[in-house]
Amino acid sequence: MTFKILKLAAATAVLALGSANAALAEVPSWCGPKKATIALLDGYGGNSWRQVTTASGKQTAELCPSITKYEYADGQGDTQKAISDIKGMAAKGVDALVVFGDAGPAVLPAITSVFKAGKVIVPYRVNVGGKEGENYTKFIGSSFVDDGASWGNWIKGVLPKGGNVLFLSGPAGNSQGLDELKGLKSVLGAEYKFLNAEPFDVTNWDPALTQKVLTAEIAKNDKIDVIVSDFGPSLVGALPLFNKSGRSIPALATSDGNSLGCFWTDNQNAQNKDFKLFTVATGNDNVRLAVQWAVAKATGGKDPEAQIFKAPAFEDSTKGKVQCRKDLPGAIYLSSELPAEDQAKAVGK
Repeated sequence: MTFKILKLAAATAVLALGSANAALAEVPSWCGPKKATIALLDGYGGNSWRQVTTASGKQTAELCPSITKYEYADGQGDTQKAISDIKGMAAKGVDALVVFGDAGPAVLPAITSVFKAGKVIVPYRVNVGGKEGENYTKFIGSSFVDDGASWGNWIKGVLPKGGNVLFLSGPAGNSQGLDELKGLKSVLGAEYKFLNAEPFDVTNWDPALTQKVLTAEIAKNDKIDVIVSDFGPSLVGALPLFNKSGRSIPALATSDGNSLGCFWTDNQNAQNKDFKLFTVATGNDNVRLAVQWAVAKATGGKDPEAQIFKAPAFEDSTKGKVQCRKDLPGAIYLSSELPAEDQAKAVGK
């Protein structure tokens, strides 16, 4: 009996040790031993993309047991509030800040002051200007030029003789839209005419403003052959206006979203003979790489290998590849690493 008890105790000890080792093995290399807090700051957080991205950032930070708190602030499209949020998070003692600088270089002075105060600060996705090591810890960009080139190559495939292009992006002058346009124009020749004001129609990535802008463009232009947008789901509200005016919905080259995929699925009919769809992954997971860098620098972990987030092509209706989950909210992104059911919770549906 004693031998059995000792044997059982030994087995239990081995099991406990194995569990501890497994737990240790699960800690990512970018998570160091130093305790730290982290915050995600949006210049504008008023859409489902930001909600899913916020949840993705939080999930990433939670993989590191050294992170004791994850905070969030929404600049609400107000540059002065975004600046105040950045300074405020640093002043309250947050160790690492990840910043989506919607306003671009306008927030650089605040970022620089936080960096010079000794905080880890990682702007991502939208270029805020400045230099790494002088104004901030690290900038984590995305392959937006590649996205534009991917859209352009697809457009050439479905409109080989040229056509009228309408391009919509976010806030005025944002680096994402400018880089995407660079990619588009590296592929599309003079036979493709851009209908929008240079460099793109401004939407602030706000679905309500996008609907207003697109509605005006539909009324103004009798012939739109393809719409390019870096926030595809925001187009859905205005697209039925094409049918109301007796026109086919044009081809779309954009980013993915469940509402958009389901809208395409529901509107495949004789009238919409031109309604083709191509998407790149909408890029919620760009925040994961930015959080990993911020955590690594704040906790003494190993720097991640990647420095730029690369969004792959996701859907192409000409190849029979469009995704739609009607059992889940439209306001989620099936290209995201965050499970669809968790996204539904994040957007409150």
